[in-house]
Amino acid sequence: MKRLEKILKKNKYVKISLKKIATNHLELKAKINGVNGRFILDTGASNSCVGLNAVENFKLIAEESETKAAGAGATDMETQLSENNLLKIGSWKTKKFHLVLFDLSHVNTALTQHNAKEVDGIIGADILQSGKAFIDYNKNVLYLKKLKKNK
Repeated sequence: MKRLEKILKKNKYVKISLKKIATNHLELKAKINGVNGRFILDTGASNSCVGLNAVENFKLIAEESETKAAGAGATDMETQLSENNLLKIGSWKTKKFHLVLFDLSHVNTALTQHNAKEVDGIIGADILQSGKAFIDYNKNVLYLKKLKKNK
């Protein structure tokens, strides 16, 4: 694995620590618009999202959306969108980060029932794809490739 890490580093990948929590989810710290938050890494979530209750905290501009969200036992949830945000995970960053905003109370209820802390949101496949992600589950590490300056 040291060889893989060396190759990824040479190819401008950033190493990001993940923490396995009580529910076996992987948690990471990230900043949205300069504000720290706690997020679950979810390869099955097509879009990254933040709870509606965190809109002010992360300085998000919410816009109406006709899209319905589903996941983690909930369906047909009303959503909003927030576009062109700054996301920073470790030293990896993107300036045109779009978020889906919806009620994450069902997610946080499930987490707290298993003695895990609540999260502010979910980092999904959109970020994993744009960062050409590699996840090392044995070492709880995420690698994301640095984006070109204009992204």
